[in-house]
Order: sequence, then C-alpha cells, then structure tokens
Amino acid sequence: MYRLLIVDDEEMITDGLYETLSRCGLDLDLCKAYSGREALDWLHRTRVDIVLSDIRMPGIDGMQLMSAIKRHWPHCRLIFLTGYSDFDAVYQAIQTPGVQYLLKSEGYPKVIQAVGQAVAELNDSLRVNDLVQRAQEKLNTLEVLARGEYFRHLLHGANEAANLAADFGKLNIPLDADRPVYLAQGDLSSAAAAASSYAKRHESAMAVTLLAERLLDSHVLSLGMIDRFGDVVWLIQPSADRAESGADVVDETDEASFSSYLVGQFELIQQACLRSLDLSVAVTLADRPSEWTKLSAAYDKMRSQRQTRAGDGAQMVRTLSLETSCCAKERSPRDKSDALSAHLEAGRRDEFLQLFDELTESEPDNGSPYLLELYYTISLILLSYINRWELENQVERFPALMRRDEFASWKDAFAFLRATAGALFELRSTGESNRAAEAIHKVRAYIEEHLDEDLSLVRLAGYIHFNPSYLSRLFKQACGVNLSEYIEAARIERAKTLLRGDDLKVLEIGVRVGYEASQSFTRFFKKATGVTPQEYRDVARR
Repeated sequence: MYRLLIVDDEEMITDGLYETLSRCGLDLDLCKAYSGREALDWLHRTRVDIVLSDIRMPGIDGMQLMSAIKRHWPHCRLIFLTGYSDFDAVYQAIQTPGVQYLLKSEGYPKVIQAVGQAVAELNDSLRVNDLVQRAQEKLNTLEVLARGEYFRHLLHGANEAANLAADFGKLNIPLDADRPVYLAQGDLSSAAAAASSYAKRHESAMAVTLLAERLLDSHVLSLGMIDRFGDVVWLIQPSADRAESGADVVDETDEASFSSYLVGQFELIQQACLRSLDLSVAVTLADRPSEWTKLSAAYDKMRSQRQTRAGDGAQMVRTLSLETSCCAKERSPRDKSDALSAHLEAGRRDEFLQLFDELTESEPDNGSPYLLELYYTISLILLSYINRWELENQVERFPALMRRDEFASWKDAFAFLRATAGALFELRSTGESNRAAEAIHKVRAYIEEHLDEDLSLVRLAGYIHFNPSYLSRLFKQACGVNLSEYIEAARIERAKTLLRGDDLKVLEIGVRVGYEASQSFTRFFKKATGVTPQEYRDVARR
C-alpha cells in the first residue's frame, strides 16, 4: 500500500481531495496536512510515496516542500496543484523527475488520473527485474555467501534432496544435482593459522578455497566453502567435457582412477598453499562419490576420522573409505542441535518435530551413551528457550527436563521431551494471538476516545509501535473490515448519538467527530446514511 499526503492551506480543498481519493478505488493510505510545516512533520515521521500539494502556501510553499521531499524520500512522486499565475514555479517543477502539475480548475477526474499515473510509476520502479539489474553487483557478492550457507545447511543434515536442482539453479551452483559428488575436507594445521584470530583464520581458509578453485576449475566441477568449524570443504564432480578438452584424466566411471587424480591435484594444492600462503593443509578425501541424500552422513564420518590420523597430519592427503554406511544415529546430537534450536526459535513446529522424530525414532539398549547425550542436548535446547521467555510456570513438569532417571524407558523420556516441545509451540501461538488481540483492542479504544483528532494509519501505528502496513493487515484479519471503514463507522455512530440530543449544533457535532468544515461533515454523513445531519436530527426528534 502506498501512502499519499494531501497538502493545502485551504481546509475545504484538502478535505474535498481526501474524501474524493478515499473512494476512487486506488489502494492508498491517505494523510492530510493544512500547511507546509505540517507536511514536513509527516515527512519526518513516516515514509511518503505520493504528495499532492498546492504550490502557493504561506510559510513553507510547494517548491520548498519539493526540496525536502527529494531529500527525505527520493522515490516519492509529487503532484502540484497550481493556478494560471504560477508559470515560473511550474516550469521549475517540471524539470524535476517524478513531478506532475495540474491546474486547480481541471477538477477531480484529472486529480484521480494523475494519482493513478503516480501509482503506476511507483509499481514500475519496484519491478523485480529492474531491482535485480540494479543490484547485480551486490548479488554476485552475496551469491558466494548464499552458496556457502546453503551447503553448510545441507552438510548438517537438512533434508533438501527434492529441491536440489531448483536450488542449484537459483544460486548458480556449478554442480549437477543428478550426479553423485566427491567430498574433500581441508584442515589448516599450521601454527600460524591455529594461533591467529577468528578473522585471520577465516581469511586463511578463504584464500585456500580460492587457490584450490583455480587449480581444480579446468578439470572438474567443484565448489569450495568454509564449514561452521572453520575447515575448508570441497564438493567435486568430474567435468562432463573433460575428455573432449584433452585433459589427461581417466573416464568418469572409473572411481579409483579419478580418486587418484584428485589425490594428485590436492598434493599440488598443498604445495601451492605452502609456497604462496605459508599454510600447511591436511586433506581428507572420500574414496568414492556420495549420493546427495547421503552427503551429510559422509561428512560426519569424515569429521569423526580426524582424531585417527598419524602424526600431526600436516601436508597429508588421506583417502577415507565410505564403504561402511553411516546412519543418522552415528551423528553427534550436537550436529543436529543447531537445527533443532533454529526451528524452535522460528516457530517452525512441523520441521522441529520431523527432525526430533528422525533422531529418536528407534530405541537402542538402555544406557546408550548416544541416547543419554541426545536426551540432555534436546533438554538444554528446551530449557534455554523456557528460561529466555520466562515460561517455567506454564510448562508442566518443567524440572523433569534435567532428570532423565524419572522415566522408566527412553521411549517415555523422549515422549516427554516431544510433549514439552509441543507445549512450547502452543504457548508461542497463543501468545502471538493474545498480543495481536490486545493491540487491536488498544487501537479500537484509542479510536473511540479520539474521534475528533487525526486517525491516520500512520498515527495509529505509531501509537502501538507497529509499522502501518502490518497494522492495516492485522486489523483486517481481526475485525473483518478495513481500519478506515471501522473509523468511518465509529464516527457515524458517534454523530448519530450526538444528533439525537439537543445540546450541540450540527457544526459542533462535525468537529466532535473529526470534521472541522461543516460541508465536509455533511458530505460524509449523507454518503453514509443517505440523509444530511439536519434531516437525521429532524427525523430523530419526530
């Protein structure tokens, strides 16, 4: 929804334009100001997309307002209302992009047409293709970060196999989602890298990644990234056109030969890192390609073998056999805990419970060290969430989270954790609904108490510290009507109540419901009821 500000020092013109545009069919949030100074207050308070303003006003005129608009909201479209005598100002205005002008004598249809044109221009400026074209350089930089984040997500057990091809296309990943992939891991074991700061270690790892990319690029499809432990990880596939290019590499189907080729290439990479970067890199390389669905298990096994290497491992290229499959239960619960915690924090109930069930679906022998670690890992995630949001008094059997011995079996223990997680998601959903209802109640109470004041969407949103667009959507969801319709109905009901009495004149009643000009109040009331305020009073008295 775009926000339109109407500015004119003549109250009747401002109110008339406001009423006309409010029923013209354009989806606009309308605001009005009766002076240039008041318009500046609006510009400082909230985003404004279109300004419909008189040129000649006392104090701050339209031309001065234009300078402020371009300074605060450069995307804003400006429509000037002018008389025949304002030629010089108009000539200056039309030299500025995004500015239209209308003669005041042209009437409301021209105003509606000009506002519609401004809306169309705003829509054009926000088209996705245009934004992508302007931000291409930023996207190229962010693309590298997005790829790394995506594969870190994949390596730590995310079930994304069904979406691989689409994701690869969106992120321009130079790998084939339909072919298996070789996995390699590099450990920067030099004393300098180990003793340096996080920023320095990350810089070193990135340098190794880029250097390896240059040495591998012409022979294979590869992608290097840095995992959450600061190690370099490569995903590699044989290049489809390798044989045609004349590269001295054996056929793609010969896994043993291709594995030997990769060992040789990583030895060259190690030498280049040592000479160019003064870094020793130990490399662990899978002896065969992994299916994408088993990549996470292969990565886990590769990490678990770090403790079994001979010597310090510096400059070692070790081949790891993946013949023995790795099941999900062989992973450390810690590897999954980040994903569980993220799902809980984000309120993703289905994803949390699905991952929870994957980890706890079978029941090995009692006393399993894995299950003990898993139980307390999940318990700590739930406990941390409960403490952070002060929910201890709302969670049944809260102390049992840290008392595994209270349960007769692992099945009972994990059932308790699952039920506790479900209760936390329910509390979150209920809390969000209650807070929304409370906010809407405050807005409605404010409207009833301030019917004689400015009740613009911006002002109401500021009252409860929401952004205007969200308040508009939330109010419609909760009440079934638009906020502007609700305000109009409230003003009509208040006006009817006051008209049935004899204490106030019609003009005074108009002021009480937010209309300073009697003509505006009369038009507003007749539009809603079919009769004028005086006619309604006469009927009510009879």
